[in-house]
Amino acid sequence: MSQATRARVESFEERFAVVNGVRLHFASAGPPEGRLVVLLHGFPEFWWSWRHQLEALATAGYRVLAPDMRGFAQSDKPAGVRSYGVELLAKDVAELVRREGRASAIVVGHDWGAVVAWQVAMRHPEIVERLGVLNVPHPRRMLEGLLTREQLRKSWYIFFFQIPGLPERLISRNDFANLRAMFREDGFDEEEIDPYVDALRYPGALTAALNYYRAAARDTLSELLARGRGVARGRRVTCPVLVLWGRRDRVLGAELAAPPPDLVPNATVEVVEHASHWLQRDAPDLVNARLLRFFEES
Repeated sequence: MSQATRARVESFEERFAVVNGVRLHFASAGPPEGRLVVLLHGFPEFWWSWRHQLEALATAGYRVLAPDMRGFAQSDKPAGVRSYGVELLAKDVAELVRREGRASAIVVGHDWGAVVAWQVAMRHPEIVERLGVLNVPHPRRMLEGLLTREQLRKSWYIFFFQIPGLPERLISRNDFANLRAMFREDGFDEEEIDPYVDALRYPGALTAALNYYRAAARDTLSELLARGRGVARGRRVTCPVLVLWGRRDRVLGAELAAPPPDLVPNATVEVVEHASHWLQRDAPDLVNARLLRFFEES
């Protein structure tokens, strides 16, 4: 870790909280009395992926929390695929907000964090003042995408991750060479990659992270068999929603960005042409400015 990177880490407060039966590690910044913002990371990341946003939002007067989601880095890693269902993940966030003594918060998610953010807004609408989503479709849009040949081709890894044990071995072999290659293809240098690899070295972290995909596949299959009756994907999200999307995402097409208007009637979608899937890393100044403007809109 470089001297500049270490200095930035030390500028954030790091704490632990027990919520929903798990101990979550999180970084925080900003004045305690500021409006609360919760930033949810994706795979294969941890709170560090939000470092640029933590700094900018705190400077603007917001109280910002960026947890390691359950299973990642320093947070607890409960055993079993069922421990990573979206209902539990959403409840983690709701309880973290309440533990901070707040009735509600602005929730922003990227990748898997955005999947969870959608679920928090659907399952705990009273908690979410505003919802920010980076490079993940609304659940209905994702399901529609997976019914197309092109998106199925891009999402091959979801099906591969269902195999017990084998993905862990292939991802971690040769010092996470395949994972490093993925990041390098999107422009990361080794100094940026190392913290994410180190976060996956925690015992049980890689299996826990893959269990997100395994639990999601089971949930989706159950919902398809039930023909979608009475499931969270049919719940409306009525709070203001901002979707930011990096056009150069190699896994999720920009055609999935716009949420269904019947379920998300108050959404704005903006596509960032020069950014990849790692939008908050590729265009931090743009993301920070757009989030701050969104937070203050009437």
